[in-house]
Amino acid sequence: MLCESQMQATQTKMTNWTANGIVNFNRCRAIRQILPTSLIAFFLTVSYAYAVDELLPPFGFRWNDSMARVEAVLHGAKAKIVSREKKDNREIWTVEGLVHPGLRRTLFSFKQRVLVAVELQYEYPDWSIERYNQRMGEIRKYFDEKYGTGKLVSRSRDTDTDVIQTLVGYQWMVGATMLELFYFSAQHDALLYRTISVDYKAL
Repeated sequence: MLCESQMQATQTKMTNWTANGIVNFNRCRAIRQILPTSLIAFFLTVSYAYAVDELLPPFGFRWNDSMARVEAVLHGAKAKIVSREKKDNREIWTVEGLVHPGLRRTLFSFKQRVLVAVELQYEYPDWSIERYNQRMGEIRKYFDEKYGTGKLVSRSRDTDTDVIQTLVGYQWMVGATMLELFYFSAQHDALLYRTISVDYKAL
């Protein structure tokens, strides 16, 4: 069972995803993207240099990198910080333009002005639920083989509102870091939004 803080974090995540989904419903129907073929290879190459002891954040960052360093690297990569929000004792940047197939946005979280979490959100507007399930299975299998069987932390389907929400999530603990994999969908009539999220967190 999730502890209270994890439940609150998951609820916040669902709220944010729902907002993104509703905003992007019509946009997603019109966007055509090249389907990725190397998502697992991406995780393999950017995140596991010190997998025995801890996970490193993607894109060559390190935990406790300063906000100034992260911003400089993002600027050099021609990525755009589209929002900066303060929530509780953290500042969260939403970034677009980091190049990887299917990567819609990346959330960088800072505590006391240093990097403590990175969340990658992938969207594939043309994919069926079967393709999403297949991708989730592939990523989960890879993480299971690397870090042991992941813990199921979320499996819910909310039909109490006009927007039907589904959330499935797994968690791996790696030393002083945490890895989480989520699938989220929100459906309103014929409009459908789906995302796969991979979260890296320093504890």
